[in-house]
Amino acid sequence: MSTRDPAAPGTSQVGISSDPAAEVALGEEVVLPLIAEAARIDKRAVETGRVRVSTRTETIEQILRENLRSDHVGVTRVPLNRTLAEGEALPQVRTENGVTIIPVLEEILVVEKRLVLKEEVHVRQTTSGEDVEVPVTLRRQHAEIERTGPDGHPIDPLPTPPETKP
Repeated sequence: MSTRDPAAPGTSQVGISSDPAAEVALGEEVVLPLIAEAARIDKRAVETGRVRVSTRTETIEQILRENLRSDHVGVTRVPLNRTLAEGEALPQVRTENGVTIIPVLEEILVVEKRLVLKEEVHVRQTTSGEDVEVPVTLRRQHAEIERTGPDGHPIDPLPTPPETKP
């Protein structure tokens, strides 16, 4: 322990003294308070401005042109009434010169049963095209952006991008 009186005039506690150094006797125990500074950073939100975005829709009258394709099917019944020979293969659906031929069979009762080719159905497909013009209304939106300060008054206007044609 220190033999000095800390309350005595002209003396002070070790570590608190404004003197650059203090004397300590040999074998004497001294407690030195250590002081450290710490830095702290705080964040807070600060409003520096506002942005107002509004949209505006415009309509554009346009004429669209397109070629519309349609397929037409014509059906023709061709009566044959031909009796198939015993053991003759059944006629199959076939295509000849762009015409699909579908055989129609009928069994008739005679003294004996015979397979008779009653008719064929010929299906012909033709394709035609037609140019059409259809008026349509297209809508397009534009964004208008206005930057304002914290008080709500406009600041510098943002540049508007150039309009593009469809």
